Amino acid sequence: MALAQAKIDLTEARLSRLEMPTGSSWAAEARQGAAARLRASGLPTRRDEYWKFTDPATLTAAEPPQAAIFEARDEAPLYDGIDRLKLVFVDGVFDAAASDDLTLEGVEIDLLADALAKDIHWAKDLYGVLETRGQDPVARPLAALNTAYATNGIVLRATGKVSKPINLIYLHNDVASDAILHHLVKIEEGAEVTVLESGPAAARFNKCMEIEVADGGTFHHVRAQGRDHERRAVTHMFSRIGSGSTFKSFTLTANGVLTRNENIIEIVGDDAVAHVAGAALGDGARGAFHHDDTVFITHDAERCESRQVFKKVLRNRAEGVFQGKILVRQGAQKTDGYQISQALLLDEDSSFQAKPELEIYADDVICSHGSTTGAIDEDGLFYLRSRGVPEDKATDLLVLAFLAEAIEEIEDERLREDILLRLQQWLERRRG
Repeated sequence: MALAQAKIDLTEARLSRLEMPTGSSWAAEARQGAAARLRASGLPTRRDEYWKFTDPATLTAAEPPQAAIFEARDEAPLYDGIDRLKLVFVDGVFDAAASDDLTLEGVEIDLLADALAKDIHWAKDLYGVLETRGQDPVARPLAALNTAYATNGIVLRATGKVSKPINLIYLHNDVASDAILHHLVKIEEGAEVTVLESGPAAARFNKCMEIEVADGGTFHHVRAQGRDHERRAVTHMFSRIGSGSTFKSFTLTANGVLTRNENIIEIVGDDAVAHVAGAALGDGARGAFHHDDTVFITHDAERCESRQVFKKVLRNRAEGVFQGKILVRQGAQKTDGYQISQALLLDEDSSFQAKPELEIYADDVICSHGSTTGAIDEDGLFYLRSRGVPEDKATDLLVLAFLAEAIEEIEDERLREDILLRLQQWLERRRG
């Protein structure tokens, strides 16, 4: 089917501002393939099924909207009390001076540009590969754009149990920055790594992460998207999970005009576990807030477990979206798939739209999905107030209780406590 001329014009206008990076022959082939996929589908508009709840116009425009720099002077940097390897990107460009040395036992780390310039590198078997697989059955053109034009990112291969987390820190210093980052993560058999992400990154941010977890491997991921009020971001995580492996990802989002996080997980090995969760806090009092979680998990092996747990707290015309799908292929018996999306609306002006889906072709499975939207629990509020708790403080306690199921998906207690502290601080600021 031919693309509408409006889509063609939109796509070509965006690409006219970008330059295809140079590199090895295999990298050039991967980039050209991604560009071809992008032109075949065109950049998204509200007329696309998977974008009907979210307007992608500011993500696809040739020029990025500006975003004022936000400085959080009222709290220490996230994960500050945790020993970690810090890798810093400023407006999407790696800052070697601000980063730690790339050497760490149990893991090999390269910069994306260096890896893609080599004729022989393990990245050849991963760069753009999972992104390509993730384009079917749903086109993800902003991910294809990323693969075609990304010049910055990290390339990480875990060969053992990595002793401390690797923290990707994204700083935003330019009001007109337009960052494209692409990360590769390969976890060998039996290896284990924790990747942390923090910060707003840029005025407009397009990030892809391709993750391959081999048999018996473990990947933990905790992300906190920066508090900049005017930032815009679209992110994709493409993952392939092997036998007996574990994948767990949690995202905290506070503030931001527009955030769209896509998580595409393919479970290809028996007895694997994949959990993805998120907590979003949106207050439209200081500007628009729109947050979209879009998840697609494919079960293609036996006795595997997946969980999707997403909670959003919205006020002052804030908007939330959840689109989640579990696909169970024929032969994926004993699948256990769980999906829950819930929104807590603290006023009558905010909104939440959900589209949960199950598509099952196996007959011995346990799959469930649920979605609810509601106001604060009046009985719980009355109970707390009757025991002397002020109304605003009681409301905060009920909000934290609502978010608890998502936060519990963070396996590391230290990280869980740090995220919980940030949630409490955000609520206190709004109360103040």
